[in-house]
Amino acid sequence: MQHRIVVLGAGYTGAVAAGRLAKRLHREDVTITLVNAEPDFVERVRMHQVATGQDLKPRPFSEMFAGTGVELRLARVTGVDVDRKTVSLIDANDAGAEELPYDTLVYALGSRWNAQGVPGTAEHAYEIAGRPGALRLRERLARLDAGQSVVVVGGGLTGLEAATEIAEARPDLHVALAARGGLGDWLSPKGREHLRKVFGRLGITAYEHAAVTGVDADHVTTADGEAIPAAVTVWTAGFAVHPIAQATALEVNGTGQIVVDGTMRSVSHPDVYAIGDAAMVMGPGDKPLRMSCASGTPTAWQAADAIAARLTGRKLPNVSIHYFNQCISLGRKEGLIQYVTADDRAVQAVLTGRLAAVYKELICKSAAWGVANPTLGLPTRRRRVTRERAATGPAVKASA
Repeated sequence: MQHRIVVLGAGYTGAVAAGRLAKRLHREDVTITLVNAEPDFVERVRMHQVATGQDLKPRPFSEMFAGTGVELRLARVTGVDVDRKTVSLIDANDAGAEELPYDTLVYALGSRWNAQGVPGTAEHAYEIAGRPGALRLRERLARLDAGQSVVVVGGGLTGLEAATEIAEARPDLHVALAARGGLGDWLSPKGREHLRKVFGRLGITAYEHAAVTGVDADHVTTADGEAIPAAVTVWTAGFAVHPIAQATALEVNGTGQIVVDGTMRSVSHPDVYAIGDAAMVMGPGDKPLRMSCASGTPTAWQAADAIAARLTGRKLPNVSIHYFNQCISLGRKEGLIQYVTADDRAVQAVLTGRLAAVYKELICKSAAWGVANPTLGLPTRRRRVTRERAATGPAVKASA
């Protein structure tokens, strides 16, 4: 019998993990099923570009995983039973519900937008945490007349990229950003200075220390009672993990992330691995890794290599996950690369301007390339899983 590996979610982390496992293990020994609701890969870090009318290169999973042995299941995950080791699915065409059994589960369902419980957000705000939301915003922006206002709520990376992209693409609109803290207050002084210059050049109004407490059809309200006009409100104030894990017996933290060890293995259920935004991973300085592509991809490598090592009796990986920089696009012509310490604190060094925009674009392209080619640096030789352990658990030794 073959060891059944099921990967839930085909974002950056899930797709990378599935491909890397396929490269590590023999097809005769394992089945690898990748479950995703959409048939092609979504470059989530480019959703602000989609929202402003740009078209991205299609990346069908059928082409990306052709010949790898990874089976793609187009379905929506509705539940996980970690005691029975099954996943509940509804086919993408709503053909009906079914259960998919697993021996090893890789949970990579990621995160989505977080309304933070602010009244009116769900009814009136737009989000760009996924393609449906970005396309909905795209259609709405296209119908705005010159002089109308757009307010981006949230001063993090997503908010900065959305505000600058919209302002560059639609200079006829009044674009504003409302941030709970200061504009780019986590950046170095040089980084903040450059950000303010770009905002000034693009005509973006920054409302600093302005926590939004309500969203209406034509304005947002801040904690101090100020009403900011908004024909369109774009909500980028944080992300929330998919709620399915919290409904299981898995140990999760207060935000619903699965608590894992250094190999991305659940501390409560050893046949479950969690990666990306869905996982509570401790990084340098004993600080949790932030939700990001920069954090997620290394966790996918770690989990895939650990699963392969346990199944084949090889040495477990022991790789430190740390940060190097934060890459921010500020429209198509400007960028900001903020270099950081291993635990994600800004240092003085920055890269700005056109060169930073090119750098950011290369990072985005390399991230997408890494999904399609998840085995960079791996040896071509696959490891064997001992036959008697293939369906019941990790092998105690590797076969020749």
